[in-house]
Amino acid sequence: MKHIPTINKSGPQPQKLAALRQAHREWSDSPDVLTRITRRLSTSLSLETQLAILAEEINTVVPFDCMNYRHQIATRDFVYATGMGGPHRCDYRLNLEGSFYGTLSFSRRQKFAEQELEGIELMLAAAICPIRNACQFIAIEQAALTDSLTGVPNKRALDGALARACSLGDRHGEGCSLILCDLDQFKAVNDEHGHVVGDHILKLAAAELEKAVRNSDSVYRFGGEEFAILLPHTDENDARSVADRIREYIRSIVVNCGDTDVSITTSCGVAQRLPDETPDQWLARADEALYRAKDSGRNCTRVFAAIRN
Repeated sequence: MKHIPTINKSGPQPQKLAALRQAHREWSDSPDVLTRITRRLSTSLSLETQLAILAEEINTVVPFDCMNYRHQIATRDFVYATGMGGPHRCDYRLNLEGSFYGTLSFSRRQKFAEQELEGIELMLAAAICPIRNACQFIAIEQAALTDSLTGVPNKRALDGALARACSLGDRHGEGCSLILCDLDQFKAVNDEHGHVVGDHILKLAAAELEKAVRNSDSVYRFGGEEFAILLPHTDENDARSVADRIREYIRSIVVNCGDTDVSITTSCGVAQRLPDETPDQWLARADEALYRAKDSGRNCTRVFAAIRN
C-alpha cells in the first residue's frame, strides 16, 4: 500500500513562533539603512513614491543637491527630479538581469568621494528590485489603458480622463470639449478589402488624429472604428474647428490595394461639457451629435450646442 504522510495540524512550535516575532521586530525596528530602505520601498508600487524615498534615504548617507531619474516605460517618458544641481555629478544606469530600468544621476557643489560613490552603489543595489517592480507595474497599467492595434489610449483610459475632466471642471470651472469621430462606411472597407487593410487604415487614422490636434489634447480609440478626442480649455466653436481639421487629415489617407486606392472620410460630433454634467451625460451628447452628422450624409461635423442662460 502507498504510504500517505500525516500532516501535523498542531501548528508551529511556540519556540519558532517566538523567534519569528523577534525577527519581525528586529526587521521593523532595525536602524540599518539598507534594511530600512528595502522595508520602505516595499510599501509602494508607485515609482514616484519610491524615488522620493530613495532620495531621502541616500541623502542621509551621502548628501547631494539634486537627484534626477529618467526612463522610457513603453511609450511614456518618466522623469523625476528633486533639488537644484551642482557642477559635480555621478550617473548610474539601473540594470537587473539584463533589463534596463532607467538612469539616475546625483549632483552637488562638492566632488563626490570614492567612499560616497560606493555608498550610493550599495543603496542602489538594495533599491533596484523594488524599482524594477514599480517600472513593470507602470508598463502593465499602460498596456491595460492602450489599444493594442493603434497604440492610442483605449475606452478604459477615456473613462478615466472624462472623470478627471469633469472633476477639474467642477472644481475650477475649466471648459473642456469632446469630439467623437466615426470612420464612414468602414464596414464596407473590411468587407471589400479585408481586415488587414481595415486595420492598416485604423492605424493611419489614429496617427492622423494625433497630428491634427494639440499636444494638450488626447486621442482615444473609443470603439471599432470610432475615436474620441478630449480637448481641455476649448469651447465648442474651437472644438468644431478642430473637428473640421480632423476630417481633412482623415480624408488625406489613401491606401493602395493593387488595382484600386482606398480612401476614407469621417463624421464628427462635438459637445462642450456643461456645468455639473456627468461623464456619461457629456459622452451621450457628443454621441448624439455624431449620430446627427452621420444622419446628415456623413463626412461632416455637428455640434450639440450648449444651452446658455
